[in-house]
Amino acid sequence: MKTSIIFTSTTEYLIKNLKAKTGEFEFILPEKNKEEKRFFPDGEVYIRISKVNNLKGKKVVILHSGAPHPNDGLIELDLILEILKNHKVKTEVFFTYFPYSQQDKIFQNGETNAAENLIKKLVNYYQVKRIYVIDPHFGEREWMRKLPVISLSASGFLMKKAKEDFGENILFLSPDKGGKRRTGISGLRKERLDSFKVEIFSPQITVKGKIVGVVDDILETGGTLLKFYEVAKKSGAKKVVALITHGLLNEGIKKIKEKFSKVYLTNSINIKEANIDIGDLIINTLK
Repeated sequence: MKTSIIFTSTTEYLIKNLKAKTGEFEFILPEKNKEEKRFFPDGEVYIRISKVNNLKGKKVVILHSGAPHPNDGLIELDLILEILKNHKVKTEVFFTYFPYSQQDKIFQNGETNAAENLIKKLVNYYQVKRIYVIDPHFGEREWMRKLPVISLSASGFLMKKAKEDFGENILFLSPDKGGKRRTGISGLRKERLDSFKVEIFSPQITVKGKIVGVVDDILETGGTLLKFYEVAKKSGAKKVVALITHGLLNEGIKKIKEKFSKVYLTNSINIKEANIDIGDLIINTLK
């Protein structure tokens, strides 16, 4: 029996490419409303899965990206899960990018761990059996290990392409312990001072005369990567390239492209700058 993949509007762009790679899955896209739209005039989300009864007894995976519209996306995901729950369909969720993933720790009194809360809701209320996440920002957090979350990494795809372009001797570095955990790569040390500020420290290994590739999970405003660039260049790096899984904001992508010799971005989010495909990662995981 084929695995059924339900695409939210945030991952609809992946359907054509995934279909070209395999015929092992059933691809489902929720229907639009009478006006052929996914939103009502007031902005509310509309969801209908007319063949929901055919999904009983099958392996069903919702494929969702938490960007570029994290809030509307969560409402859409919520409605799909509610429909499946009401029809007693067992479900898994695959996040190409997890929304609110950076709010994964309480730094100050009065904050909440939004990432943990969201996962617990999926597991406890919707009875989601398994949650796949590509390069989650919260990957090193202790609380994640107690939940049915499978952390995947696109770093291998990024590094493979960078080696093809710049040679096997390219030096890969990570700006923080989260990156080191995902890839096993050491390098510059990044310390988060609070919810808004980070500090980058000089590398403990020699980068003089080398092509350096910084491997990180998220590109938002670009502040962290620009600091990395400055430290690497001052330390004598010949070239600096960026290997990023999730390109969140256009302004950040633009800043990095102006500085770095090359920027690699996956299509975990539907952005025109994406040049690394995660289709094989999705397919091989769900197989």
